[in-house]
Amino acid sequence: MERNHRVKWAGDLRFIGTSGSNHSVVMDSDRKTGLSPMELLLLGTGGCACIDLVMILRKSRQKVIDAWVEIGGQRREELPRYFTDIEMHFVVKGIDIKENRVQRAIELAMSKYCSASAQMAALASIKTSYTIMETETP
Repeated sequence: MERNHRVKWAGDLRFIGTSGSNHSVVMDSDRKTGLSPMELLLLGTGGCACIDLVMILRKSRQKVIDAWVEIGGQRREELPRYFTDIEMHFVVKGIDIKENRVQRAIELAMSKYCSASAQMAALASIKTSYTIMETETP
């Protein structure tokens, strides 16, 4: 296993995470100067699922103009305070978007392609919903 990611202390309870692709993010347990590690978990899960959603919709020839996911989670009170419940609301904006294609794309993203949501689902119940916003021009 290659160890090509690094998390380095930057004072107080702030750390700089650098990926193997040389991108960095600031993490801060007080959330004053960066994201908390748990916020990063949610954002990573949302990013992974949204990437897959858009890729699947494009392959099914849907004219996607914009897409995002609103995500939130509930954590245990006891330590370790991992997520027990996660809600993801996908929004797809486009031209003549088919509802059944969005439903199927979310299903595939969550059950087959998104590694982050599969990892989170090991300890958390994940609920999804969606909204389709029609537009006539990009």
